[in-house]
Amino acid sequence: MRLLLAAPHSGAGKTTVSLALLLALRERGLRVQPFKVGPDYLDPTHLEKASGQRPYNLDGFFLDEKGLLALFRHGARGADLALIEGVMGLFDGKDPRGEVGSTAQVARLLRAPVALVVDARGMAGSIAPLAQGFRDFRPGVRVVGVFANRVGSERHAGILKEALEAVGLPLLGWLPEDPALALPERHLGLVLAGEAAPPLEALRRAFRVDLERVLALAATTPPLPEVLPFLPERRPPRARVAYAWDRAFAFYYPEALELLEALGAELVPFSPLEDEALPKAHALLLGGGYPELFAERLSANVALREAIRRFPGPVVAECGGYMYLARGLWVGEGFFPMVGLVPGEARMAERPVLGYREVEALRDSPVARKGDRLKGHEFHYARLPSSPSPAWRRVGGEEVEGFTDGRVLASFVHLYLPAFRGAAERFLSVAEGAVRGWDPGPGEKGPPPLGGGKEGGAGGP
Repeated sequence: MRLLLAAPHSGAGKTTVSLALLLALRERGLRVQPFKVGPDYLDPTHLEKASGQRPYNLDGFFLDEKGLLALFRHGARGADLALIEGVMGLFDGKDPRGEVGSTAQVARLLRAPVALVVDARGMAGSIAPLAQGFRDFRPGVRVVGVFANRVGSERHAGILKEALEAVGLPLLGWLPEDPALALPERHLGLVLAGEAAPPLEALRRAFRVDLERVLALAATTPPLPEVLPFLPERRPPRARVAYAWDRAFAFYYPEALELLEALGAELVPFSPLEDEALPKAHALLLGGGYPELFAERLSANVALREAIRRFPGPVVAECGGYMYLARGLWVGEGFFPMVGLVPGEARMAERPVLGYREVEALRDSPVARKGDRLKGHEFHYARLPSSPSPAWRRVGGEEVEGFTDGRVLASFVHLYLPAFRGAAERFLSVAEGAVRGWDPGPGEKGPPPLGGGKEGGAGGP
């Protein structure tokens, strides 16, 4: 069984309704696997809290049809029901028609019934033509019902239900307008679930849902085509990769980490906020996050900054990790020294840079050879000056971005490694070369042993 939650626009309450529905399904005794459409690191943390399962990202720009189906099958194995939360509006994507990178594309590829989440505040009978228009807009995208959010009263819900029945769509459930149900936000979107827990108990109590109808509609799904497994057969450990994991750095695709592990990576988490030394490793991975919120603490951890600056192996840093590797970070009028592995100082701006990216490597780096093309996305408020050794040129334009000296790669682009598995393979091959070329330091007899368990760190995803 599978069901996709979409909306006419961003901010309608897809995540809120997804959380409430996950709780109701779990209370029914079902094992529900959540998914999130699009390149989103934040909403999945809340979906995980409600479901007890780690969500996967489904994106039709990053993956072709077979790749997306393989990832869905990989994530949904063993689940009674797959619940997919959409992104933005149902037909919003990379192109004006929403053919690529949209919720509609994922719904079509997965042949999943779609429930429309509508912000019903200030709306009565108008919900019917709105929902009818979305249902009839594109063949292959099957809207089967509606969830109403921010409903004023039981009477209001009854009006919405009657209006929808007139156009042949059921009201599957609703949530009242109540500030206690709101999810906390900040400049990049929702606050991580680990920082401010979603109001799960309040959502559970407030949600009114026809669960039998929901399950019946979720069961109206045809079988999906058979595809090759998403992950290759697991290889023995061949390189240890230490990756930043704490409140400042937590933006990773779980399927990308699983791919690295399948290719032979032994992943070891560490905390730039808490740890004074790096775990023994052959390569470093610094994902995105919120270094601007923890600039003072990151800067004060001089021992860890120095350990990263002296680290001899390959280093890959994305977005927040790029800011952390810079000479320093400006937050307002305050300046905080950072690692200093890449030139320039990061500054926060008022407007974000965001969008899908296809980039071409301008020179060799730990994940690409010159001329390789990779896919990813950007979403950040920070700015760094152009580097003397840029890593990428945007395909279809002349913009260059990031920094690499061959050993260090730092960029605002969050790469999606499963879309170009050669990048993950190259990263581990370079790290494996660091194993072979290990230069023992004082008291060291050789490279750190593999397969010996995780050392140090803050506990990863």
